[in-house]
Amino acid sequence: MSPWASHPFRWLVVGRTVDAFGNAIGPVALAFAVLRLGGSATQLGLVMAVYAGLDVVTSLAAGVLGDRWSRRALMVWTSALLAVVQGAVAVTWLLGRASIGLLGVAAAGTAVLSALRTPSAEAILSQTVPREALPTAITWRRLAANTALTAGFAVGGILVAVLGPGWAIAVDALTFVIAAGCYAQVRVSRWHTPGEQAGGEPASGTTTSMLTELREGFAEVFSRTWLWLMLLQAMIYHLLYGGVQGVLGPLVVRRDHGEATWGWAMAALMAGFILGGLVCLRYRPRRLLLTGTLFLAGTAAFPLALALPADGAVGVAVIIVGAFGHGFGLEVFSVQWDTAIQTRVPPDKLARVM
Repeated sequence: MSPWASHPFRWLVVGRTVDAFGNAIGPVALAFAVLRLGGSATQLGLVMAVYAGLDVVTSLAAGVLGDRWSRRALMVWTSALLAVVQGAVAVTWLLGRASIGLLGVAAAGTAVLSALRTPSAEAILSQTVPREALPTAITWRRLAANTALTAGFAVGGILVAVLGPGWAIAVDALTFVIAAGCYAQVRVSRWHTPGEQAGGEPASGTTTSMLTELREGFAEVFSRTWLWLMLLQAMIYHLLYGGVQGVLGPLVVRRDHGEATWGWAMAALMAGFILGGLVCLRYRPRRLLLTGTLFLAGTAAFPLALALPADGAVGVAVIIVGAFGHGFGLEVFSVQWDTAIQTRVPPDKLARVM
């Protein structure tokens, strides 16, 4: 069965795609808004750190809520509130009342609301299509989101340059409104476990605290060796690679090849994501995580390309090829990783594991 035959899946993909488009515009607009208000690199870093820190902390509670409440309702209401927050920021900017402090507060609110809906947005996918259609559904969802991210980064830069950060943030707010409308159409049956009645209502006398449910989520992760080992791998990967791409990468490329080369490298990275997704539409490995991890090794191509002392056009070509290899390998891994989680974790614990 094709996942596109499912009405809830179609609305979910449209909503997530619009979301991804707006989520690419938002950070671009926020960064330039801070800088145009006279903010330093340190202040910009603090705003981003607030966002990242709150996102991590809120995600734990969000997983519990996504397994306890209606995932669709969480997605709809948080998207609507995100539209309000971003809309307020856009209005204050256009009225000349914006400040770095206000942008920091808005970033904090955006982080909390985004984190509240993310586990539900991931976990609800398994409720929209039959189990056998999940690998294809995951691939199509990622393909659409990656394509939207690519377009969003480009559009965000153009909007900031031509109209200013305020209008770019206003467009971001509009995408949240559209996404909320799409999520409202994702009508799915709620899972039920032996401790619940059909329809997802707790059986009489069976109530648990959020802390207990959080512990159950951790127990679910650590009961599966493949799951916690892959999470440990991800922690090491991001710890050692994140700074290379996010900080050293732009500095090295700007010094040796100019700013335009970094833009081309990011475009090649996204092209790798898209081609990796297209390959996964047909490629169905028997051993998901072994295959995914082998492809993940391809991400070493990008930092290696940045480290090589190549000059001129050859150096630019090496960096672009390295970025493409990174995107391709990471996307093939990500599809296999998502498929493993969606098909092997009980649906009533899926948001917490996510």
